[in-house]
Amino acid sequence: MNAGRPAGRGSASSHVSAGHSRHPDERRPLRRHAGTAFAAAMLVGLGTWMLQAVAPEGAARGAAAVQVWGLLVPWLALLWFVLHRLAALPARGGAQWLAPALLGAAIVYLWELLVVGFEVPRVLLPAPHAVAQALVSRWEVLWPDFMQTALAVLAGYAAGCGTGLAVALLADRFGLLRRGLLPLANLAGAVPIVGIAPIMVMWFGFDWQSKAAVAAVVTFFPMLVNTLAGLQAVDAMHRDLMRTYAAGHAATLLKLRLPGALPFIFNALKINSTLALIAAIVAEFFGSPIYGLGFRISAEVARMNVDVVWAAITIAALAGSAFYGLIALVERGTTFWHPSYRK
Repeated sequence: MNAGRPAGRGSASSHVSAGHSRHPDERRPLRRHAGTAFAAAMLVGLGTWMLQAVAPEGAARGAAAVQVWGLLVPWLALLWFVLHRLAALPARGGAQWLAPALLGAAIVYLWELLVVGFEVPRVLLPAPHAVAQALVSRWEVLWPDFMQTALAVLAGYAAGCGTGLAVALLADRFGLLRRGLLPLANLAGAVPIVGIAPIMVMWFGFDWQSKAAVAAVVTFFPMLVNTLAGLQAVDAMHRDLMRTYAAGHAATLLKLRLPGALPFIFNALKINSTLALIAAIVAEFFGSPIYGLGFRISAEVARMNVDVVWAAITIAALAGSAFYGLIALVERGTTFWHPSYRK
C-alpha cells in the first residue's frame, strides 16, 4: 500500500503539469491570430501615413510622390495577407464579415488615396471625403428624393412580385397558360427599361405611379419564371406520396409544392429587390417631379455637381443592399430546412 502512494502522487502531479502545459498545436492558432492582428495594425499605420503624406496642401503629389507609390506595393501585399487570414476564420460570431468589410474599406481607401494623390478633377471623380461632405450638406434635399424613389420602388416591387406569383400559380394549374406565357416572359426580359419608361410616363403621369409601373413590369417576369421553375422542381416521389394520400391539387400545392418552391421564390425576390430600384431610378430620368434620386442625378450632372451625384448613388446602393439583406434574412428564417443551410 505504501509503495503505491508515491506513484499516485506522481501521477497526480503529472496530470497537473500536463494541464498547465499547452500543446504546440493549441498554441498555433494563438500565434496566427497575433500575426494577423500585427499585420492589420501595420496595414492601418502604413495606410494612414501614406494618406497624410499626400493630403496636405503643397505636398508632393502625382509622379513626385515616389515614396508613397513605392510603399503602395507592400501595403497591397499586407492587405492580401490579412484578407487571406480573415477568410480562413471559422464562420461564427460575425467573423465571416471581417474579410468583406476590410476589402470594402480598402477599396474606399485606394479610391481616396489615388484621387487625392494624383489630383483627379472633382468633375471626373470626386474623392470619398467629398462625397461624404455632399451627403451631409445636401441631406435635406437627398432625403425627400430617397423617399420619393422608395415609394415607387416598394409599390412597384409589391405589385410586380405579387402579380407574378399569382399568375405563376394559375399557369401551373393550366398548362395552356404556362405554354403561352413562358415564351412571352423570355421576350419581355429582353425589352430595355429605357424603352418601357417613356411609355409608362405617358400612361400614368409624371408622379411616382409611372415609376412604380416600370418597376412592376420589370419584376413581374422574374417572379413568374422562378416560381414556375420551383413548382416544377418538386421531387416526383413526393408527388406520388401525396397522391397515395388522395390529396387534391390545392392540398398538394399548399403542403408540398409551394413550400418546395420557396427557395426559387426568394431567389426572385432578391433579384427583384435590385431590379425594382434600378427601374425606378432610370424611369425618373424620363419625366419626374422635382423629387427622386433619378431626377437628382440627372439635374446635378447637368450642373457639374458630381459629388452630389455620387452621394445620391451611395444612398441608392446602401438602400438596395439593405433591402436585399432583409429579404435574405427572411429567407434564412423561412427556408432553414433547405439543404443549403444545413451545417
